[in-house]
Amino acid sequence: MGQVGSVPGSRESGRPNPGFESYQPNPTSSHMAQKPSVPPLSTAQNLAQMIQAQEGSVVSREVLKKKTGTVTLFAFAEGQGLSEHSTPHDALVQVLDGTVEITIGGAPHRVDGGEALLLPANIPHSLSAVTAFKMLLIMIREPVG
Repeated sequence: MGQVGSVPGSRESGRPNPGFESYQPNPTSSHMAQKPSVPPLSTAQNLAQMIQAQEGSVVSREVLKKKTGTVTLFAFAEGQGLSEHSTPHDALVQVLDGTVEITIGGAPHRVDGGEALLLPANIPHSLSAVTAFKMLLIMIREPVG
């Protein structure tokens, strides 16, 4: 199916990306007046505008990666998808725009922009873009032990 590629303006492409740059304190201000560095996305962002679909492919962009989970943006061209697979962690799909058919354990679910769907751990699922669509995938890893 589709391939994962770099997004224009993303860190992967090496070009600057407004909204992902950290705050840089004014070097002329006093040490006490300096603001701490602000992590990426600490200001409001339109997630759908942060990634663009590319014809015939699947594009991904990692927004946040921690030991406890990841948040990743995806953009799928119409007709692209992900073949059936499963993960040992629950994941929440938030469709930002467009329409996708997500099959979970053999049951198809049509998910439109503004809707979300839980992908339960260890249950096979697949995705197929009914139209070009963008989604935010939030995967939570539970601590072991």
